[in-house]
Amino acid sequence: MPLRIDILTLFPELFGPFLSTSIPKRAAEKGKVEYCLTQIRDFATDAHQSVDDKPFGGGPGMVMMAPIVFDAVEATEKQDSRPATRILLTPQGKVLDQPLIEQLAAKERLLLIAGHYEGFDERISQGLAPLELSIGDYVLSGGELAAMVVIDAVVRLLPGVLGAADGAADETFADGLIEYPQYTRPREFRGMDVPDVLLSGNHGLIARWRQEQRKERTRQRRPDLWQAYERKNQA
Repeated sequence: MPLRIDILTLFPELFGPFLSTSIPKRAAEKGKVEYCLTQIRDFATDAHQSVDDKPFGGGPGMVMMAPIVFDAVEATEKQDSRPATRILLTPQGKVLDQPLIEQLAAKERLLLIAGHYEGFDERISQGLAPLELSIGDYVLSGGELAAMVVIDAVVRLLPGVLGAADGAADETFADGLIEYPQYTRPREFRGMDVPDVLLSGNHGLIARWRQEQRKERTRQRRPDLWQAYERKNQA
């Protein structure tokens, strides 16, 4: 059975081009994932289809109302018997990383809640108890782009999506290291040459070179990841 990904949003039209392109499209065509979009505004109860209101206590912006989000989540979850892992996209959440993506890729069903405006009524977090996720320490206009990041990172890990059996095994962050340098034709370009080892045909030597490059690049470019990698491998 394919992984089901529910996306709750005020702007479902943003997802059409994304889900019908590249890896997300390939994953769906191979039957590895099913995307289901829910328009949160459909659950508004007034004539203006309001989904947000001014914050109690004053302040800028508008806040998404709890009853509407609750109704959207509960109605969507009833569409499939599989339990959903609820995910709230918010800059206040846990920062997304590869180990967490691997955990999500092993789930049966993900339910992504993409907010907009100033934020969510706090009772949405309290009552729905979602996993709160951030894709970085910056603020976006809404959670749609963050939801796309989660989807792309997850579906490429589903078995058979990338094609090659080890397609994702040595990519950046796969084991805590960033990826080795890659080259293709021509062999020489503006005085820059492809390393001789990659032209040697010695696969064992190439594998060792690539692993050393991954370590050195991580050490130089991401000392935070390098320290974590060393701690893990010394334990």
